[in-house]
Amino acid sequence: MDTVTLSRAFFGTSLAFHIIFATLGIGISFMVFLSEVMHQLKKDNDYAIMAKRWTKSVAILLGVAIPSGTIVAVQLSLLWPGFMKIVGEVISVPFQVEIFAFFLEALALSIYVYAADRLPPNMRILSVFLVFLGAIGSAILITSANTWMNTPAGFDMAADGTIYNVDPWKAFFNPSFLQTSYHVSVSALMVGAFAVASVAAYRLLKRDSPPQAKSLHYKALTLSLVVAFFMSLLTALSGHGSGQNLQQHNPEKLAAAEGLFETQRYAPLAIGGYVDPETHKVKYGIEIPYLLSFIAGNRFDTEVKGLYEFPEETWPPFYVHTLFNVMVGIGTLLLLLAGLGLYYRWKKKRHYPKWLLRSFIFSGPLAMLGIEFGWIFSCSGRQPWTIYGYQTTAEAATRAAHVGFLLILFAIVYAVLSVLVTIVMISYFKRHPVMDDIEQFSKSQVVKGG
Repeated sequence: MDTVTLSRAFFGTSLAFHIIFATLGIGISFMVFLSEVMHQLKKDNDYAIMAKRWTKSVAILLGVAIPSGTIVAVQLSLLWPGFMKIVGEVISVPFQVEIFAFFLEALALSIYVYAADRLPPNMRILSVFLVFLGAIGSAILITSANTWMNTPAGFDMAADGTIYNVDPWKAFFNPSFLQTSYHVSVSALMVGAFAVASVAAYRLLKRDSPPQAKSLHYKALTLSLVVAFFMSLLTALSGHGSGQNLQQHNPEKLAAAEGLFETQRYAPLAIGGYVDPETHKVKYGIEIPYLLSFIAGNRFDTEVKGLYEFPEETWPPFYVHTLFNVMVGIGTLLLLLAGLGLYYRWKKKRHYPKWLLRSFIFSGPLAMLGIEFGWIFSCSGRQPWTIYGYQTTAEAATRAAHVGFLLILFAIVYAVLSVLVTIVMISYFKRHPVMDDIEQFSKSQVVKGG
């Protein structure tokens, strides 16, 4: 492979690894915040125990998110020097402010982990909210840089590549910033909720779980499903807004996502199948008449541009159609799964059946896959541009050798880290079963009462 392709693979591998931990850090910290609020509202100790145990997970995840995020930041300079030259002149603001968001997250987490038992209820809730605020703030700030790559603003470029008329805040609040940041935020909360649901469902299926532990896991599953359902719904609705944003600012990406080559009104939405590079048709897909036009402009007669409107060298790769379908398919499945769980909980007034609990176990990994496919779609759909309309990926990439060797080396490191995190998680919670926390919490309440 050429250096550009290797650089993309290397950076993509690092980013895909980091996103898992960053996303879970956001979503699970939000679940900790909710459980603390529920504890104060219901005076139910189970929610306090949930918060304590989930916080341990956040701390472990943060231990990997920090170095992996640092690696991604360093690779931006090493692998994409041409890109960083423009970034340094135009949109360095989010990278600088993100340091303070991370500082807030780390400081608040330290306070909550080591001093939560000594804090009054309001301060406990505030401290864990600041953890969540720092985590989601970091994500939004970095998302600003990504959205700027899709819809660049806040500068002009001369024919010789000179940058002038720089407005950092206009670059920060570029045309797709608000919509994409909202989409990233609610999808991260969705992933965190489904991760909690996966673990709770697994524990409910264990026959050796004591009744007190099962009661706690049941509450955890119900709380996570409520969050998962509403965040899945908001993610789907924000996806509709993202489609309209693509129609306005990145029409090639929208056309590639749907395998649309001819500009047309009443454009159909192609579900499934793949884009045949020879016939320029979506094979084995199911077309829903007029739906793409409606997504693009809230009208069935909206004109959607096809790929033939653009030079072929600027077409995104055809596989983005598959990425888009997998992303949307996973999101739809998760929304239905969460809705079905809530139906059993409140409409039928009964416990979750075993087959549904088994389905919930897979919901967390599926949600993480959905996030991964979404980011791959976002970045691949922008190709061949690094900064849309201004700089191609080939112009941005390094010319250095040995990128392939580093890719293999870091892939091994990420694999080892994944295994180690799994071992640490399993080992910690085996040595600290939920019944220990329940008994310890009960004793502390008795002492306080006495």
